[in-house]
Amino acid sequence: MSHYKPYPAYKDSGVEWLGPVPAHWEVRRLCYAAALNPAVRAGLPLSDEVSFLPMEAIGTDGSISTDLTRLVSEVRSGYSYFEDGDVVFAKVTPCFENGKGGVMSGLIGGVGFGTTELTVLRPNTETDNRFINYLLQCDRFRLFGAGAMTGAGGLKRVPDEFTRNFAASWPVLLEQRMIATHLDRETARIDGLVSRKTRFIELLREKRQALITHAVTKGLDPNAPMKDSGVEWLGDVPAHWDVTRLKFIANVQTGVAKGKDNAGRDTVEVPYLRVANVQDGYLALDDVTTIEIPREDLARYRLQYGDVLMNEGGDFDKLGRGHIWKCEIDICIHQNHVFSVRPTKISSAWLNTFTGSTFAQFYFMTRAKQSTNLASISSTNIMELPIVLPPESEQQELLEHFARETNRIDTLISTSESSIELLKERRSALITAAVTGQIDLREAA
Repeated sequence: MSHYKPYPAYKDSGVEWLGPVPAHWEVRRLCYAAALNPAVRAGLPLSDEVSFLPMEAIGTDGSISTDLTRLVSEVRSGYSYFEDGDVVFAKVTPCFENGKGGVMSGLIGGVGFGTTELTVLRPNTETDNRFINYLLQCDRFRLFGAGAMTGAGGLKRVPDEFTRNFAASWPVLLEQRMIATHLDRETARIDGLVSRKTRFIELLREKRQALITHAVTKGLDPNAPMKDSGVEWLGDVPAHWDVTRLKFIANVQTGVAKGKDNAGRDTVEVPYLRVANVQDGYLALDDVTTIEIPREDLARYRLQYGDVLMNEGGDFDKLGRGHIWKCEIDICIHQNHVFSVRPTKISSAWLNTFTGSTFAQFYFMTRAKQSTNLASISSTNIMELPIVLPPESEQQELLEHFARETNRIDTLISTSESSIELLKERRSALITAAVTGQIDLREAA
C-alpha cells in the first residue's frame, strides 16, 4: 500500500486500539451508526413469500444466495429478520472468524429471514452500509470480536453488547461512500485474481490426478500390448500386469473404538489417530489425542512403519484416501474410523498411489454407504478392491515418474497457494487501513 498517502492531519482517538485518526473524523460506538437487530416490519402479511437464508447461503466473500424462500407465517418467529440494505455478519464460531456476512440485496419483497446466528445492523441516514460492511471485515473488529466471544466449544458467539459498543472512527457520509467505492473496486480486482489462481490450482490437481490414474492403470508405454482387466470400470491394462484383490496382498486392520469399559484391566494411555489426522496425501499430526486401552491390545492396534492409512468415512472425495505411516510417533494406534492396511505382497508406495487414483475412488464410491454429504465404506469392501500389479521393477519406474511429475505440479500448487495468501493479506490490510483512516482515499476514489 505504499502508493497510498496518509491524511494531512491526525488526532488522538481516545481509544487505545484505534490510535490516531484523521483530524476531521468522529469517534463513536457502532450503536450510534446503526440499529442492532431491528424488529420485524409491522403489518408484514403472513401469506407473503420472503427470502430465507440458512448459514450456508451466506458466503465468506460477501456473497448472499437468495434462492430459498419461505412464507412469513413459517419464519416470523424464531429467526433473524433483515431487509435490503441491512448489513449482517455471522456471530457464531467458526463462521465469524471465517468472515461470513455481507450487505443484503435482492431479497423478495425487500425482506428476509434467516439463521438466528446472524447479527443484523441497519445503518442510519448518516452511515453508508458498504462502509459498515468493510468495518466489520477489518482485522481489528474480527480480532477483538473473537476475544469477546462467550459460550463453550463450537457454540461460542460474539455478544451483541460487544458489537453495540465497538468504537470506530467515522468520516462524513460522502467520504464513507468514496472509501467504500474504492474498496469495492480494489477488493473486486483482488478477488478476481484469487479466483483465477484458485481455478489454476484446481486444474493442476486435476492434471495430477489424471497423471497418476493413467500411469497406475495403463503404464508409460503407449505401445504395450493390453488385456481385459476383468474389471468393468478398470478396462484394459498392460498384458504383462497382474490384477488381484487387496485381501490377497495386504491385511486390513480396523481400529479401536472409543467408550469401552476398561474397569479392572491393566491399561496404557497412547496417542491415537482420528479421521481428522488422516488427510488426503498427508498426515495432520499437530493435534493428536490419547486414549486408554488394555495393555494386551496394544500390539494388535499399534501402527507399523509402512502401514497405509485410509479413512473409513467422510466427504465423498476423501473416502478411502490417506497416507503412509512412517512412525512419526513412536507408539501410536488408530481409531475404528481409520483403516490400517498392512502390505504383505505389495509396496506401500504403490498401494498408496493406486488408492489415490480416480479408479480406486470410483470403486470406493460405488461400494460406500452414502448420506447427504458423507459416505462410509466397510473393511470387507476395502479388502475387495481390485489392484493392478506391474512387475516390481516397473512399479519402481512408475513411482519415480510420479515423484518427478507430481513434485513439479505440487511446487506450482504451493507457489499459487502462497500467492493467494498474500493477496488475501493485502485485501485485509487495505480494508483495515481504509476504514481506520490510515490512508487517504479521497483522491483515489
